Amino acid sequence: MSHDLFEAARDAMGKAYAPYSKFPVGAAIRAEDGRVYVGANIENLSFPQGWCAEPSAISAMIMGGAHRIREIAVIAEKLPLCTPCGGCRQKISEFSSPDTRVYLCDDQGVQKTVTMAELLPYAFDTDVIG
Repeated sequence: MSHDLFEAARDAMGKAYAPYSKFPVGAAIRAEDGRVYVGANIENLSFPQGWCAEPSAISAMIMGGAHRIREIAVIAEKLPLCTPCGGCRQKISEFSSPDTRVYLCDDQGVQKTVTMAELLPYAFDTDVIG
C-alpha cells in the first residue's frame, strides 16, 4: 500500500520549485477518504516565505475535502530518508494520530517507516485546547 504513496511523492518531487536550495522534496498523503494528495516544496527568494512539501500536500488534502492523514510518504532528491522538518512534524501532527505511518523514502522506494509518535513524541496536543 505504501508503494503508491512513494510513487506519488516522487512524482510530486519532480514538480518542486527549488531554484535557491536545489533541494526538491515531495510528499504524498493518503487521507481518511482513501484518496492520495500530493505536494512539493515551493521556494521564494524572500526566505522563509516558501513552503515545504508536507504543508503543500496538507493544503491539497483540506481543499479536496479530507481532514485526517492516515499515512504520508516523504522523499528528497538529495537526502535519503529525509524526515519532515520540525515545523512540518507539528503540521502533520495536527491532522493525524500518534499511530499515523510516516514513510521515509529514497529513490528506490520506502526505506523506513515510523509513526508520528516516534517522529514527534511530544507534539503540541490540540485536544487540550478549549
